[in-house]
Amino acid sequence: MTGQSPEVAGRSRRSFLTYLVAAPTLALVTRAGADALAPQPARAVVPSLPAPADLVDLGDLFILAGAPTSALLALSVETDGSIRFRLPREEVGQGLTTAVAMLVAEELDAPLAAVRVELDDARPELLFNQLTGSSNSIRSLYGPVRQTAATARARLVAAAARRWNLAASSLTTANGVVRAPDGRTAAYGDLAAAAADPALIVLGATPKQAARHSLVGKPTGRIDARAMVTGAQQYTLDLDVPGAKPCVVRRPPSLGGSVKSVANLAAVRAMPGVLHVVTVPTGVAVVAETFGQALDAKAALQVTWGPGPADQLSDEQIRAKLRAATPPLLVPPLLTPYVDAEFDFAFVSHAPMETNSAVADVREDRAEIWSGLKSPIVAREAIAADLGLPLDKVTVHVVQAGGSFGRRLFFDAALEAAQVSKACRRPVRLMWTRVDDTRHGRMRPATHHKIRATHLLGEVLSFEHRVAAAETDFRHGLGEIITATAASLPLGIGNATLAQTLFHTTIKSPYHFGLTTHGLSEVPTGIPTGSWRSVYSANTRGAEEIVVDELAARTGKDPYRFRRTFLKTDAQRAVLDKAATEGEWGRPMPAGCAQGIAFHEEYKSRTACLVEIDARDAEHVRVTKAVIAVDVGLPVNPRGLEAQMIGGLTDAIPTTLKAGLHLDKGLPLEGSYSQFHWARQRDTPQDVRVFVLPATGEEPGGAGELGVPAAVGAIANAWARATGAKPRSFPLDFDVDFTPYPR
Repeated sequence: MTGQSPEVAGRSRRSFLTYLVAAPTLALVTRAGADALAPQPARAVVPSLPAPADLVDLGDLFILAGAPTSALLALSVETDGSIRFRLPREEVGQGLTTAVAMLVAEELDAPLAAVRVELDDARPELLFNQLTGSSNSIRSLYGPVRQTAATARARLVAAAARRWNLAASSLTTANGVVRAPDGRTAAYGDLAAAAADPALIVLGATPKQAARHSLVGKPTGRIDARAMVTGAQQYTLDLDVPGAKPCVVRRPPSLGGSVKSVANLAAVRAMPGVLHVVTVPTGVAVVAETFGQALDAKAALQVTWGPGPADQLSDEQIRAKLRAATPPLLVPPLLTPYVDAEFDFAFVSHAPMETNSAVADVREDRAEIWSGLKSPIVAREAIAADLGLPLDKVTVHVVQAGGSFGRRLFFDAALEAAQVSKACRRPVRLMWTRVDDTRHGRMRPATHHKIRATHLLGEVLSFEHRVAAAETDFRHGLGEIITATAASLPLGIGNATLAQTLFHTTIKSPYHFGLTTHGLSEVPTGIPTGSWRSVYSANTRGAEEIVVDELAARTGKDPYRFRRTFLKTDAQRAVLDKAATEGEWGRPMPAGCAQGIAFHEEYKSRTACLVEIDARDAEHVRVTKAVIAVDVGLPVNPRGLEAQMIGGLTDAIPTTLKAGLHLDKGLPLEGSYSQFHWARQRDTPQDVRVFVLPATGEEPGGAGELGVPAAVGAIANAWARATGAKPRSFPLDFDVDFTPYPR
């Protein structure tokens, strides 16, 4: 069967071809029709022609690159009425499986409890369409998931119409049941086999208009919440892979160091429970009967190490390199008043609760890998190449992960586990320790910022922002996406480097600040870096929001009113107004306490954050209250959005106040949560309110990375007002108040 229909009648030219899969019950695979690749009329979501830079964001490039395979989705209806959907994305705690289940249930008129969302294995035919990042999953899946589910519903209705010899248009669906005008009903499970008949005549299926949604847009609890809180949720190291033995790796005393020799190899191999000790590119791996035995053997190893690429680098050298590399400001501060500011941001760990882990079973002729992966196609390609196996002999299973924040875009543990398994000729269950994850994991690059804003008579005439950053590693598939879409980028951006392209498609000012320019220079350091939640925006827009407050003070304006005056759209002002009103902006505060406010817009969404801070104890500065307003266009699950915004706030609090990595001779000093000062329960505000604005558009914007920049700005601005000092170096309290673990 082929059925073709518009995604939403009269609104988009994208169409879908839906195919039956040979199966005893209803199973569909959908792909985009050819006209989905044609230029889109005046619609910035999938740009195909040069457009003003402020209309194109990184999510647009993801959608464009993934357009040819965007709807290669699989859905099945079983005889018991359950609905299974294979999700080509990773769930890392962001609530994606719940939101997708809601879309499926909505279009099928089925109970949410009947929908099972399963994470798909690495699928190379998806090309650029299996990377989870850049707040893009719901944006890119919204249309295709709905179309696939709507097509399944149409086939179920057609099967019931044929059974009862009635017109399909006379039938209705609700709660997983097809109902006839005379009261007869048929459950989806009872119709699943008949709906799979290739001879079934089916009219085109059109997804519902948003106005008809009964589930989408309603606050909904996570479908995996009970499993997570009861311990039933299976993460990588919980999987029962026969014969897989525990494995840990002794890592070098500096980043990227290499193994030269092991002095006591025979003695360690003779330790209780030790099965194998092998050298891999990242260190010396120990495989044992238990993790305790593996850790004991790892600690006993006497390794001579070769140097790493960043051995000579410590914080001061990094800061000096970045300051020297910062592009120059162009507008001279000669004729008008101006505000100048420079900022430093330290390296930061991703610090997910679940450390890097993977299970690998490598044989002579094939390999099977299990891990939490946000870029599984690239992982599969890299592992196959490293093992010397054909791509079709390597299977990569994507496992739900306990946090990411960008970390699981890289597949370090999966590759490492495959290398160990090959060397040992047995399945292994590899775990990075917390110290490994903090010290040797990838980190958000350190950055230096120069900002100059000129103003006159209440107007901002120019706003320049120059950034120097330790080079970010994007070798996880994002580079290929940028390359694939370069021809469609606005004039000038498409010819930029990868980092600059990403920078310019994510960093934009929401304000009418006259001549506004941004520039980025990246410095190679040899330090393993990676995208961290909000990538460039957390630091860059956070710093800008600090300068906005200082501009307001310089011109004698209230920070909230000043922002409101210069914001570009009514939608932006509505979000800012909501936060200011609900947070009682301007209310009296005790000495040493203050409010701060900031705004951010990215990925077709916008948010404002208002916080209150208590800085009376300089050793324990606390955010005591937060009010957040968010507009994502069309919210799929408002409760999930609340969690995303609280997550952004929770990331911003420690990285603004206390959490960073001290680099010392090529290695971070921090090695655990007790040293990398992530916010504890006592450090987070008890009073947090998130206001999700009603739908303001027909499609959802991004949310995963939206919340951090505004929260960074609001916290820093509150601290400045409470202390009377100008925040310039982050985190603000960055002492080495611990004894580092041995190298």
